Amino acid sequence: MNSKRIYIILIIMLFAVSIYSLSTGSVHIGKKDILNIMIGNGGGVDDSLKTILLNVRLPRVLIAVLVGMMLASSGTVVQTVFQNPLADPYIIGIAASATFGAVLAFIFKLPDVMYGGLAFLVSVIVSIIIFKLSNSGNKSDISTLLIIGIAISSFLGAFTSFAMYLIGEDSFKIVTWMMGYLGSATWPKILILLFPLFISIAYFFMKRHELDLLLSGDEEAHSLGINVEKLKKHMLIVSSLIVGFSVAFTGMIGFVGLIVPHTLRLLIKSSSNARLIPLAGLGGGVFLLICDTIGRTVLSPVEIPIGVVTSFFGAPFFLYLAMRNKRGG
Repeated sequence: MNSKRIYIILIIMLFAVSIYSLSTGSVHIGKKDILNIMIGNGGGVDDSLKTILLNVRLPRVLIAVLVGMMLASSGTVVQTVFQNPLADPYIIGIAASATFGAVLAFIFKLPDVMYGGLAFLVSVIVSIIIFKLSNSGNKSDISTLLIIGIAISSFLGAFTSFAMYLIGEDSFKIVTWMMGYLGSATWPKILILLFPLFISIAYFFMKRHELDLLLSGDEEAHSLGINVEKLKKHMLIVSSLIVGFSVAFTGMIGFVGLIVPHTLRLLIKSSSNARLIPLAGLGGGVFLLICDTIGRTVLSPVEIPIGVVTSFFGAPFFLYLAMRNKRGG
């Protein structure tokens, strides 16, 4: 499918789902009222509806889009770095390390921005360890990568569980957050997330041609003048930056970086990062917003954690990729 057509479809979907998400909830807000409030002509709209829209629903929609963009673009790059179709930050343990860092920030009662900072620091260290342990020749072996991911997730998960035990009564907040939660979205958090998002997307897009050379193998890329080791480390550090901040503010949301890049590769019939990175960013935002809307509305007034919704789609997709890779190998 043509990339331009996919952009148009994704933009239409983003607009449609955003309007539906903004209007739907325990209090219904009409589409006309939404439009009037957005253009600053909401004089005849009830103040309570304005508050709900501008301080609750709109920040939630925006943070869903931003985090989806961060996770999908990170997944695209991590798969290129490891040259492995199953290398998603959630699966290989990067997200678990970010969770551990954020829990440490909670224990020490650090400010919001430090949640992302500490999550980033821990996830960078773990990413480099994963890269060193799993890299063999040009590619990372799938079974080795998954075993390392499971081991690291379990190891750090044990520390996270112990930390929750020490926290005591407040541990329920951590449990809710660990399943993925966007309900705490605020404008200050959105502004903080914009910083790592713009840095990472700009850096990935700037290095898109070098990433494409990695698809031909490390030796080929090296022969064309690419410092492969340096490039991969830098990519993992920047990926850890956006995973760290997204996990710190919204919890563990899995499989976005697996589903979105693969689906788009199938649609555009190309693995070119020059085409895939911007598409994956937009597609990730749309996908996560759809998942959040499903979680809010399907069992309303009960809310399904967004991490549960993404896992509902992601687990079967992961099994499909694993089986396809096995048949291919």
